[in-house]
Amino acid sequence: MRTGRSAGVADELDENAVLRRICGGDKLAFQVLYRVYFSRLARFLNRLTRNVPLIEEIINDTMLVVWQKAATFDGSCKPSTWIFAIAYRQGLKALRGLDEPLEPQEEPSGETGNGPEHAMVAHQLRQGVSQAIDRLPVEQRVVVSLTYYHGMAYQEIADTMGCPVNTVKTRMFHARQKLKDMLSDHMEEM
Repeated sequence: MRTGRSAGVADELDENAVLRRICGGDKLAFQVLYRVYFSRLARFLNRLTRNVPLIEEIINDTMLVVWQKAATFDGSCKPSTWIFAIAYRQGLKALRGLDEPLEPQEEPSGETGNGPEHAMVAHQLRQGVSQAIDRLPVEQRVVVSLTYYHGMAYQEIADTMGCPVNTVKTRMFHARQKLKDMLSDHMEEM
């Protein structure tokens, strides 16, 4: 039996419990959830929108929906799937409101590896992969992002995107084919 501080910490780590606390109007629980999801949603939305100034606005809109609709979460999927689904819909809504073309964002290099040549090649490869993903159609880009950057299974992605699992599989198949073609061209250039 847990009591006191250890129960509170365990509740902070249990997203279902955090959502139940949010249903009761617990602002501290909401702050915990916001902090846990901010960077994950920012990475996801960067891939979706490719518009850095828009990302924080979409995250805030997403978390407002979470705050207002926490009581509607029925537990039929993971809380992360529910939250990413809201972010996906909010991101698409925000993109529809834009009149400007989307620009790919350069990702920062975290490589300190085995010398300058290795670091340069690794940076070029990361940049090539990032640019190739950015050139995918939005549905394929989202599937790749949720799979590889957020570790979601196909069923979770289907729940997030509101489509059948076979549609997710088809989008992933086509995305992989396009990435393979684009990256083989990139590797020849290197």
